[in-house]
Amino acid sequence: MIRDITLGQFFPGNSVIHRLDPRMKIILTVVFIVFIFLAESAVSYALMFLAVVLLLIISKLPLKPVLRGIKPIMFIIVFTAVINIFWTKGDHLLVEWKFIHIYAEGLLFAFYMVLRIVCLITGTSILLTYTTSPINLTDGIEQLLAPLKKIKLPVHEFSMMMSIALRFIPTLIEETDKIMNAQKARGADFTSGSLLRRAKALIPVLIPLFVSSIRRADDLATAMECRCYRGGSGRTRMKSLKYKALDFIFLFITVLMCAGVVLINIYLPVLVV
Repeated sequence: MIRDITLGQFFPGNSVIHRLDPRMKIILTVVFIVFIFLAESAVSYALMFLAVVLLLIISKLPLKPVLRGIKPIMFIIVFTAVINIFWTKGDHLLVEWKFIHIYAEGLLFAFYMVLRIVCLITGTSILLTYTTSPINLTDGIEQLLAPLKKIKLPVHEFSMMMSIALRFIPTLIEETDKIMNAQKARGADFTSGSLLRRAKALIPVLIPLFVSSIRRADDLATAMECRCYRGGSGRTRMKSLKYKALDFIFLFITVLMCAGVVLINIYLPVLVV
């Protein structure tokens, strides 16, 4: 399960999505999230799924790692589906046994909620972390938040912290996997027993993980000081970010899809509940 977490990983490439400006990717991600939560009908959900498939094809990312990134949230997906199946009421009763009542509307609503979660995680990951390097992501966040500098907010430091956090997620996952394998070689068992027992078995993993994280943070701080890093004031960039026509084309298409979903909800109200 640890190896299945792909959050924060960057897959180098030269696709159209990779070449988009990081500032525009952040804007597109926000618009895409709005697009997902505007979906209310079967047609709009189908459009949402089609948009994610097109993003995956255009980005030219390998399918296996993208699907593997969904596995860590399977518990949330299953829990959401079960809650919606048993708690959503409707007019078409399918199963009735004692206090259990399952309606066709509940099954349909659970399916759409699972589809929404999967599309949300996959789509935002493709637009941001999978196709954007940490350096470009830092520059994009900093320039988008640049107006906040006028009220003395440390925009550069905030952007740097976010990019470092994303960058070290895969590193910490790999470190956790190594520690767990070392503990298993010494006879530790993380899979059997009660939930409390398995939680206690993780204590020998957490302590060396915290020590390793603090050591890495200290090494990183030392390396930044040796390179005379003093924050964002006076810093220059080797590559300046510039919007291109392709960025605005993608923004126009995404906004157009949002408008299309609103119109679909009005004129094709095939509701999920």
